[in-house]
Amino acid sequence: MVIPRKPLYTSPMGHNHDGALLKAQGALSRMILSHSGWRGVFAESGGEEDGTAKISPEHGLVAAGAAAAFAEYLHGLRGSRADGVSPPGSGPLVLLGSDTRPTGKAIADAMMPVLLALGCRVCYAGFVAAPEIMAWARAPSDDGESGRAFIYISASHNPIGHNGFKFGLDDGGVLPAHEMAKLAEAFRSLMDDPKTPARLEGLEAGLDRGLLEAVRSGEAGSKKEALGAYFAFAGEVAWYAKDGRNDVKDILRRGIADRPLGVCCDFNGSARSVSIDRDFFGGLGIGFAAINAEAGKIVHRIVPEGESLDPCRGFLEELHARDPAFVIGYVPDCDGDRGNLVIWDDSLGRVRALEAQEVFALACIAELAHLAWDGGGTGSSRVAVAINDPTSFCIDRIAQAFGASAFRAEVGESNVVGLARRLREEGYTVRILGEGAAGGNITHPSAVRDPLHTVLAIAKLLSLRGGEDGLQACRPGLFELWCRASGQSGLYRPDFGIADVIASLPPFVTTGAYTPEALLKIRSADHGELKSRYQGIFMREWEARKDELKTKYGIYGWQAMAYNGMDERKIAGSFGEAGRGGLKICFLDADGKPISAVWMRGSATEPVFRIIADAEVVLRDGVRVHAERDFIEWQRRMIIEADTGTMQTGRLEAQAPGDS
Repeated sequence: MVIPRKPLYTSPMGHNHDGALLKAQGALSRMILSHSGWRGVFAESGGEEDGTAKISPEHGLVAAGAAAAFAEYLHGLRGSRADGVSPPGSGPLVLLGSDTRPTGKAIADAMMPVLLALGCRVCYAGFVAAPEIMAWARAPSDDGESGRAFIYISASHNPIGHNGFKFGLDDGGVLPAHEMAKLAEAFRSLMDDPKTPARLEGLEAGLDRGLLEAVRSGEAGSKKEALGAYFAFAGEVAWYAKDGRNDVKDILRRGIADRPLGVCCDFNGSARSVSIDRDFFGGLGIGFAAINAEAGKIVHRIVPEGESLDPCRGFLEELHARDPAFVIGYVPDCDGDRGNLVIWDDSLGRVRALEAQEVFALACIAELAHLAWDGGGTGSSRVAVAINDPTSFCIDRIAQAFGASAFRAEVGESNVVGLARRLREEGYTVRILGEGAAGGNITHPSAVRDPLHTVLAIAKLLSLRGGEDGLQACRPGLFELWCRASGQSGLYRPDFGIADVIASLPPFVTTGAYTPEALLKIRSADHGELKSRYQGIFMREWEARKDELKTKYGIYGWQAMAYNGMDERKIAGSFGEAGRGGLKICFLDADGKPISAVWMRGSATEPVFRIIADAEVVLRDGVRVHAERDFIEWQRRMIIEADTGTMQTGRLEAQAPGDS
């Protein structure tokens, strides 16, 4: 690639710095800056489905400004200067990479000169998966240098014309919410300064081109280093043992040899297509096959939900027909930090997609059973699961079966990771955490979702079978441990499959987070006020329906909960106290145990308002009964009335956020 010799973000407009800044401020105003990352449409045309590799000059200035803000933030942590006078090679080391969106390279081109000019050392690895760059950031360097940081260029599951940034340090996770807030404030201040375009242009123009050439020429070496760090760390996560043993890998490999296992992937051109997946699974003896494996060739919708799982479903059908060992398929999003699953279901005789909540539930069973199998993890008697507010009560039941507690934070990976860290400081063992409604899981010591660990969790459930295989005859396998813990010993049989594990899950039905029913467009800008208006409507509806709810669903009461950042609290007063955070109405049985819920929150990374209903399935007169369809429709009615002031009658048609 030719390294530009002109300023990346001003040359099309000459040196009209005022005009450049105004356009950049306009571009910034259309972005979402949340604690989970900064996102917006970077495609030059402004079209969110535009697959062009070009970005506008104003978006180049936004990218350069983001690099400057992060460089100054890092220098502040070190107590050093970010004014361009730090000697080359003496400043903080920034690892830079992107997912496979077409605009990623142009954004990196705009960021690298600024980082270098402000005294940072830079390693650029090109296409990397999110868990890969985060494992790389936490790995010790050859010279023992600490204090790495990373910028990851990605918009996760957003459409192809979007892009953005995630920032983190050497702990292997994104910055905590309070640090992201400080960085965003500094970035906005920088972009409000009339001197910023000229300053950034001057930094880029005065840069020693040899520094940039060296970063570019080192791309292949940086990618190799990232892959090595990720491969080693993925094993550290997967083979967890409380006393430092590393025998789980060998036991798992023997189990897979006895009962062959095959996994397939629809990479959809994502960053996982150039990551460790093939080698990692192959090293365990797991059969592996893939489609759409050319990096950057994105052939269908990026979010791995609904119809996006169809190609993988068809591929697994073909593979299973040829080799029955192939029973799992996964589809990552563009940055490869989540992977939703399709599985061969023996009970149905076909492949089916798993719901996101099912995937997380299976991972929770696997990792909590792993803790029990290994004697309790760290020796602590207190075990916890950290989850987000719309995660199903199914997870609470799983945790309770293993004697663990479930704690909730507001939606946002950084919130859940922060909550888990806080719980560990309080003495809890937190092996698994995540956002059940979004799919995937985070397995400690990782601080990011990873489909490798999701698939491996299920592989452990299927392959760590205990004494009947001669593998650790002194203890039962993971699924048998779960059956015992949940009072379902009668379900266990030695030749069980995935369908048997799924059949053992606590019976809950939960609205999918990406289904049309879960998405609303609202007019209200003040979400706290919207929730206050909703409270009056809910109280009216409760009085009208409480007898019916008791008779039909066994609901005797309710409790409102607010979720803001890492904090969960009961609401005694106004529902508006939840502000822009999550609001959940938990419906209680006669013993005060939550059995169903409705939830709401405006997305911080997409222009949508999400709602979810979660309901336990019960048998009444031999018929399976649950409230999910009733409650999601009820929730939509109440929120629309709170938003518009008009009572809704008749059946509501669900609309996706782009529908008119």
